[in-house]
Amino acid sequence: MITGIGAVTLATHDMAPAVRFYRSLGFELLYGGEDASFSSFRAGPNFLNLIVQPAARAWSWWGRAIFYDDDVDGLYARLVAAGLRPEAPPRNAEWGERFFHITDPDGHELSFASPLQLPRTPDLTDQSC
Repeated sequence: MITGIGAVTLATHDMAPAVRFYRSLGFELLYGGEDASFSSFRAGPNFLNLIVQPAARAWSWWGRAIFYDDDVDGLYARLVAAGLRPEAPPRNAEWGERFFHITDPDGHELSFASPLQLPRTPDLTDQSC
C-alpha cells in the first residue's frame, strides 16, 4: 500500500538560479546548493530535489507539483514583492482549495494551495435535537 510521497525530483539546466528561486519561495535547503549537481529542500515532512541535466536534454510540460502553504495570499504577496511573477493572484477553486501557480526557471509548473474551510452542512440524520 502506498502511504505517501517522499520526494519530487525536478531537472534543471542551471542549479544556481534554480536554488535561488526555490529558496525565495521559502523552501529550506538541506543538501547541495548553487554549485552542486543535486540539491534537496525540505517540503513539509517531504523533500523537493533538483538534479542538473545536460543542456541538450529538453523537456516539455509534464504536469505540476502542488505544495500546501498555510498562508497562500501571504506567500503570493512575498513572491510578487521579490520580483517573481506568479501566473495569477490566488483564487478559490470549486474543489475546496485556494491556490496560485508559478513556473520555475526551468519551466516546471508549481502550485501553492491551502484547503478552504467549507461550510458544514447540517447532519439531517442527527436526532438529538
